[in-house]
Amino acid sequence: MTKETLPSIEEMYRAIERRDTGYDGIFFAAVKTTGIFCRPSCAARKPELKNVEFYATAAEAMSFGFRACKRCHPLEPRGVIPEPTKQLLVEMDNNPSLRMTDGLLRRRGHDPVSLRRWFKENYKVTFQAYHRSHRLSKAMAELSEGANIAQTAFSSGYESLSGFQDALHQITGRSASNSRDARVVHLSRTVTPLGPMLMGATEEGVCLLEFADRPMLETQIRRLSKQLKCVFLPGSNEFICQLEKELQSYFAGTTREFKTPLVLIGSDFQKRAWNALCQIDYGKTRSYAEQARMIGSPDAVRAVARANGDNRIAIVVPCHRVVGSDGTLTGYGGGLWRKKWLLEHEGAAVAKNYSQAEFTLR
Repeated sequence: MTKETLPSIEEMYRAIERRDTGYDGIFFAAVKTTGIFCRPSCAARKPELKNVEFYATAAEAMSFGFRACKRCHPLEPRGVIPEPTKQLLVEMDNNPSLRMTDGLLRRRGHDPVSLRRWFKENYKVTFQAYHRSHRLSKAMAELSEGANIAQTAFSSGYESLSGFQDALHQITGRSASNSRDARVVHLSRTVTPLGPMLMGATEEGVCLLEFADRPMLETQIRRLSKQLKCVFLPGSNEFICQLEKELQSYFAGTTREFKTPLVLIGSDFQKRAWNALCQIDYGKTRSYAEQARMIGSPDAVRAVARANGDNRIAIVVPCHRVVGSDGTLTGYGGGLWRKKWLLEHEGAAVAKNYSQAEFTLR
């Protein structure tokens, strides 16, 4: 974003009134009475419009003498796990049986309400729900390797075997013994320059990569759960680790091609549309009409657009490379500002390589 391409002042002020995370990265709001600048989603008390200045970048706000807010940390990549929360996650990994009650959290310096809000924003579940799923994830991994059911139940922190069995049945729909071979989608999270993203992977490959603030994310997870007959549980596997490394290289401008195996779940038409997306060259764009012709259905332009909207693997299946017939940016679930950023990022990388090649030839 530049100063000239920012949304209107009225739109930006409405965004900070709503604490809208969808505008994080588009602009920064600086308060003249305090000398501090924030993200649009900052939870601090909202100032009157007459006291707010809007800037396209954090560097621009700082050049006018404003200081970074200590509450929303606008200089950090959005979605970075706060250090106290990171320590809590490490403790959960090391001691899955530990029961994280609100009282225990307070004694360790955590505010349960803030923690609940952070997990809801970044993982789409409350902290306690995440903690329960984390314990079950560890338990199901042990069961799949043949561990004793009763021993697994008590080592996972359950006070009774029946409580453990009820928890498993609630999430898998199966008894404890039949849960050994339940299909699990490991759900993890990564931070990118465009905000945090959720990654989901089965034992065959990645089936989900979405921005954490996408409105349709919870619906996408429910649909996948039904289609794959699976359960989503916190965790990671080799495909998530591979994709995370490839995403880091992509955003650094050193990777153009993703090699992580994918699991595409959808109708035959949707799969044809998604495979056609993967054939669009890095740094290039196509129109929806061109996409329809590519899959042999020239009259199915709207259906192609719907298939793009149903794509659950952002960036890797590059639906951001499809634009309107006149070149305008339309229809991106992660927000048009992200679509613009991604196209500019890829275009700049192509231009840079072209310039370097031209210089070498000279």
